[in-house]
Amino acid sequence: MNDKTRAMARCALFAALIAACSQLVIPLPMIPINLALFAVNLTGAVLGPRWGTAAVLVYIMLGVCGVPVFVGFQGGPAALFGKTGGYILGYVFDALIVGLWSRRVGSSVPHLCVSMALGDAACYAFGTAWFMVLTGMGLWASLTYCVFPFLIGDAVKIALAVTLAKALERRRVLV
Repeated sequence: MNDKTRAMARCALFAALIAACSQLVIPLPMIPINLALFAVNLTGAVLGPRWGTAAVLVYIMLGVCGVPVFVGFQGGPAALFGKTGGYILGYVFDALIVGLWSRRVGSSVPHLCVSMALGDAACYAFGTAWFMVLTGMGLWASLTYCVFPFLIGDAVKIALAVTLAKALERRRVLV
């Protein structure tokens, strides 16, 4: 198998991982908790900026085409353009930031933690702005629905993604 074919297969594998993790949900009133950011962070760290971003785009394109890959087995353009759609689009920035940082600055545990925190911040910023436009809520109200309840859980997801990325790197599983 040549390198490009191997990269495309990994891209498809991680798009499927994001889709699967999107279905592990704890419902909340406005924005549900799920494991998608864990998968997106892991994708960026393992696949890098080019293929990590491609995997997220494959996930999004599948969802837009109607495949039920978004939270709660939703699919189609309406799911993407709803109040949580900004977070889905924010996954692109997250994977890109994590991938760029880990390839250019380094993939040590502290570097991966910082890159994933920055990626999550970009996703939060894009998703919260989108949420504010669609709901008409102010910044503080939007932050209480869209960011504050998720910070501790996302720190745990970052720790898990870093741990798994380093384990995969040590074992050279996806090389």
